[in-house]
Amino acid sequence: MRLITLCLTLVLSSLPVWAQSTTIQYLSGTDKDHTVAWDFLCSEGRKSGKWSKIPVPSNWELQGFGAYNYGHDRVKSNEQGQYKREFSVNSGAGKRVFIVFEGSMTDTEVKINGQSAGPVHQGGFYRFKYDITNLLKPKGKNLLEVTVNKLSADPSVNRAERSGDFWVFGGIYRPVYLEIVPQRFIDRVAVDAKADGSFKLDVFAQNLSGDETVTAQVQKINGQLVGPAFSVASDATKESLRLESQFEKPSLWSAEFPNLYQVVVSLKTKSGTLHQVKQRFGFRIVEL
Repeated sequence: MRLITLCLTLVLSSLPVWAQSTTIQYLSGTDKDHTVAWDFLCSEGRKSGKWSKIPVPSNWELQGFGAYNYGHDRVKSNEQGQYKREFSVNSGAGKRVFIVFEGSMTDTEVKINGQSAGPVHQGGFYRFKYDITNLLKPKGKNLLEVTVNKLSADPSVNRAERSGDFWVFGGIYRPVYLEIVPQRFIDRVAVDAKADGSFKLDVFAQNLSGDETVTAQVQKINGQLVGPAFSVASDATKESLRLESQFEKPSLWSAEFPNLYQVVVSLKTKSGTLHQVKQRFGFRIVEL
């Protein structure tokens, strides 16, 4: 029995570390036609002062809550929306968990199990996320609480986003989801692919120890390889790692001919691939 156990241990320890992609777990729906109901309380206006349900993602005005305002209105209502959602995390041990908001109008405060996930986010038109790994319960349900103010506490945000020739809306209007990644992971990539075929890739990885390699492989959208893979050794002292290559006569992207490629970026050690992400891009130059 001891011999069998020893042999099994040796076999398992010799197995490669298989590539781990980012796991996405939606807490909301994916678009206006595919939503998930969350608990909701609006502070003033229509259907206010009591808990009910609201589809997420959506703007609360379009669901019968609060008040309509136009961007040129001198006085705007400033409803506050409170959201609640219970969830369990489908992740294994040793993973990092981020909560991602693709868009929320406008000042947004996030709590997990009664604890702040991070600073209040200001601005309604771009993605933001928090590392909530240490706020989660190891088993059972977790409570997500989100407070959204229709107007921002920052006057510059209101001038940029809340004043103009358009309707002013509030609420979580884009998807909310969890990103589950390994401890050492690729946080994001930035691609600069020019019409002459030059290609630059900045890779922002987290928790590097210095023994990793970052490899990039450009492909057509159907998976066909384009040129050889290229790589760079990791450096834990740098915020990002730069990879460069050159491609002959790439199919260019334009509005009329939107030719797209993809780059598969892998974080590797001698034992195997730790994490892998994929990013679409087009070769182009936009000049004024």
